[in-house]
Amino acid sequence: MASIEVHDERFRILADENAPLRKLFGGTVWAEGPVYFSDARMLLWSDIPNNRMLRWVDGLGTDEFRRPSNFSNGNTRDREGRLVTCEHLGRRVSRTEHDGTITVLADRYQGKRLNSPNDVVVKSDGSVWFTDPDYGIMSNFEGKKSESEIGKNLVYRIDPSNGRVDAVCDDFDKPNGLAFSPDEKLLYIADTGHSEREGGAHHIRVFTVGEGGHLSGGTVFTEIKPGLADGFRADVEGNIWTSAGDGVHCYDPAGRLLGKVLVPEVVANVAFGGEGGRTLFIAASTSLYAIALSVRGAART
Repeated sequence: MASIEVHDERFRILADENAPLRKLFGGTVWAEGPVYFSDARMLLWSDIPNNRMLRWVDGLGTDEFRRPSNFSNGNTRDREGRLVTCEHLGRRVSRTEHDGTITVLADRYQGKRLNSPNDVVVKSDGSVWFTDPDYGIMSNFEGKKSESEIGKNLVYRIDPSNGRVDAVCDDFDKPNGLAFSPDEKLLYIADTGHSEREGGAHHIRVFTVGEGGHLSGGTVFTEIKPGLADGFRADVEGNIWTSAGDGVHCYDPAGRLLGKVLVPEVVANVAFGGEGGRTLFIAASTSLYAIALSVRGAART
């Protein structure tokens, strides 16, 4: 079966129909949060229920990077190349310093513990943006069953100048993946409420980013069928590559479906990396996959 499904002729420029979908690793329970380090030619990602992070190095294969990982989920890099991680068990966002020590960036909002930070991005000004649904406190499968102290599932911004944690969105059911447009004027945020409630949200919304992290707008960018927009990334042309039930869907900046990368497992998240940033790494249920594209990812690697 071909790994590429074309819905718009423009997709043929972005993805080669003959490019193979490569399986790099198998054996996770729920693969999530891939992030690529070009300076080390490696990819880190989370295996949430197994409470570990894995490391794939080009030419060397896969080993464990961190266990226990506090049931880590989403990961990214900051402007200094440090690893930033969402931890379900720690109910916090942490940063791994270059010497390996851990710094807590956020674990509370207005004096109350966070729910279970899910996914995270860092803007060019150094601000850290993350989603905080309650998946990690709903059961012991991805964290520890606990009550929400905040009572809501919010989206937050950490101010780079003083570390203050501010809520920027409060009208999501289950805020999940998020990504900036290449010029950082837009912020895309997924709502995966359908995962826990029939008829719940399964879409991506788009916001205009203003001064001081103020968000406006919030219209639906696209709905994902089948599956959910658990995690996604933008390429340099502003297209959004998002997880879905049948693989990875690619949407243009207007929200039109261009095509799909078909994957034989439910996809949770993606990351660009590899030579020139043109490899799409795919965290999908029990496996890590990769496919070569003709377009680069917008985020630094």
